[in-house]
Amino acid sequence: MSKDKKLCLNVDFGKLQSHEDYRRFWDTISRVEIRMIEKNEECQHNLGDSFLYENPYRRPAHVCHALLHVLDLYIWRAALGFPSWNSEERGVFVIHCPDRRGTVWEMRRID
Repeated sequence: MSKDKKLCLNVDFGKLQSHEDYRRFWDTISRVEIRMIEKNEECQHNLGDSFLYENPYRRPAHVCHALLHVLDLYIWRAALGFPSWNSEERGVFVIHCPDRRGTVWEMRRID
C-alpha cells in the first residue's frame, strides 16, 4: 500500500457509545482459520491440519503453545481484514512457527 493511500477497514470506533453498539460491532468480527501449509521438521501437527479461531480471544484447542504465541501477534489483523505483506488477499497471512526449521501456517479470515 502506498504512503498516500489510506487504509479503510470500515470500522468507526467513534460510533461505539454503548454496550449494545459494542455487541453489534463484535458480531461483525470474522472467524479465522489457520492451516499448516508446510512442514520442514518434526512437529506434533501434520500438513493440512486446520484449526478455527471463533474470535481473536478464543484460541483453538490442541495447538502448540509456541505457535499460538506467534499467531497472537496477527490474529486481530486477520480477523479485521487488515492487508497482509505477503498476499494480495486481505485477511490472509503466512506465518512461520518459532522453530526456524518448523512449520508454516496460513491464517485466513473466514467471512
